[in-house]
Amino acid sequence: MRKINSVCVFCGSSPGSDPDYTIAARQLGQLLGQQKITLVYGGSNIGLMRSIADACLAEGGHVIGVMPQGLIDREVAYTDLKEFHIVESMSIRKEKMAELSDAFIAMPGGIGTLDEIFEAMSWNQLEIMDKPVALLNTKGFYDQLVSFLDYTVKQRFVRPEHRQNLLVNHDPGQLLSDIESYVSLKVDSKWIDDLKAQTARRIDGL
Repeated sequence: MRKINSVCVFCGSSPGSDPDYTIAARQLGQLLGQQKITLVYGGSNIGLMRSIADACLAEGGHVIGVMPQGLIDREVAYTDLKEFHIVESMSIRKEKMAELSDAFIAMPGGIGTLDEIFEAMSWNQLEIMDKPVALLNTKGFYDQLVSFLDYTVKQRFVRPEHRQNLLVNHDPGQLLSDIESYVSLKVDSKWIDDLKAQTARRIDGL
């Protein structure tokens, strides 16, 4: 079992079209607060981001916000948080959140959420880090994304191990349990040699 002290949650600055997204954010925030797991998130005071932060705080949990100055200037920062990191850029924001977190969860969200969770997945793939990465699949929000990832495996652009390392569950409590019991699947280092050989064969065949 992994000891999880902090979880970075990526989610929408919008509440979305379905009230169940907000309910799920509150449930996850409550669980984090009750289990004394620090919530690391983007520091916003709107949308699902505000909902999960409020729910965690209401349970006595610790919440860390991370936001670039440009967004703070738009008055969307949750300035009441006891710990808030102001960074220079969105890239540094992701690096800081990763530094502060033992695991990552993506809730329903938009382009920013997808960018953040895919970067975390790529860091695991490149062995820059080895931390659980998960999707909270509320109301099947990520079903089509999961299907697409399965398709990329079939097309041999993603290794099966890297796809299987992505945890997916619709239940917040079960997802946290999955994160604690996570053991990453490793890819044999010779996979790069295999790609080199495949590339050479394709070039020779042109």
